Amino acid sequence: MYPAMSAAQNIRIQLITVSVGIVLLLIKFYAFKITGSNAILTDALESIINVVAGFVALYSLILANIPTDKNHPYGHGKVEFLSAGFEGTLIFLAGVIICGKSVYNMFFPHELSSVDIGLALTAFAGLINYIMGAVLERRGHKTNSLTMVADGKHLKSDAYSSAGLVLGLIIIFFTKVAWIDNVVAMLFGMLISFTGFKVLRHSVAGIMDEADDELNSRVIKILNAHRTENWIDVHNLRIIRYGARLHIDCHLTIPWYYKVREAHEEVDKLEELMAKSFDSNVECFIHLDPCIPEACRFCPKTACLHRQAEFSHLIEWLPENVLLNQKHGYQYRNKA
Repeated sequence: MYPAMSAAQNIRIQLITVSVGIVLLLIKFYAFKITGSNAILTDALESIINVVAGFVALYSLILANIPTDKNHPYGHGKVEFLSAGFEGTLIFLAGVIICGKSVYNMFFPHELSSVDIGLALTAFAGLINYIMGAVLERRGHKTNSLTMVADGKHLKSDAYSSAGLVLGLIIIFFTKVAWIDNVVAMLFGMLISFTGFKVLRHSVAGIMDEADDELNSRVIKILNAHRTENWIDVHNLRIIRYGARLHIDCHLTIPWYYKVREAHEEVDKLEELMAKSFDSNVECFIHLDPCIPEACRFCPKTACLHRQAEFSHLIEWLPENVLLNQKHGYQYRNKA
C-alpha cells in the first residue's frame, strides 16, 4: 500500500471516529440529564475531550500528509506529537475536574434518578468507544501514526471507564447508596488523569527525539534477518520519527576494496529493505565505512583475497553494538 493511500484512509477513519464521537457525546449528556449521576458526568465530560481531541487529530493527520517543502525538508509529521500532547493535556485536566466535582458532591450530595436507563446508555456508548479505539490503535500501529495510536488508547480508556461506571451504577441501582456514585467517579477520574499523563509523556519523548527501544529492536531484527556477507557490520544507528515517517541514519561497513558503484549497490539494498519493511514510508541516510583487519574474524565473506584472519564466528547485531558509534571488531585494535 502506498503511503498516500494509507494517509487518505487514516484521515477517512478519523473523520468517521469524530462523527460517531459527537453522537456518543449527546447520548452521554442525555444520560446525565435524566440521572444526575456524577459517574455518568465523568463519561460525558471525557466525551467532550474525545471530540475536541478527535478534531485536532484529524487536522494533524491532514497536515502531516503535506509533502516535504523548502521550509520543512523532513515533512510535517512532527505535528502528530503536538496533537498527541494536546490530547494528553486535555485528558489529564478532565480527570482533575472529575475528581474535584466528586469531592464536592461528597459534601453536597444530590439525588439520583432513572439509573437503569443511564446504565444502558453508558454501556452502549462504552462498547462503541472500545470498538472505535481498537480500530484506531491497530491502524495507528500499522501505519506508524502516533496520533491514531493516542486517540485509540484514549477511546479504549474511555471504554474501560464506562465499564467501571456501569458496575458502579449496577451497585447503586440495587443498594440505593448514592455516595458510591462519587467514589466511582473519583476513581475513574484519577485513572483518566493517569492515562492523559502517559499520552503527554509519550508525545514529549517524540518531540525530544527520545530513542524508541521497541523501534530500534525492530529495525535491528530486520537487519539481522536480511544481512548479506557484504554487510560486515551496521553501527551508529539512529532513528527519528516524523509522524508516520521514519528517518534512519546508520554507518554500514563494507569491504574496503569495493568501488563506488559496488558500494552504492549495497546502500540501495539496505534502503530497499527498510522501505519494504515500513511501507515505503522511510528515508535513509547511510554512511559507508571500509572494513578493518580486526573484523576479519567476524566477516563471513568467503571470496575475499584480502582476509588477514580466519573466520571465527558471526557477531549477532544487537542494540548493544549496533547503536554504538564504533565498527565491530574495533575494540580489538588497541589490544593487538
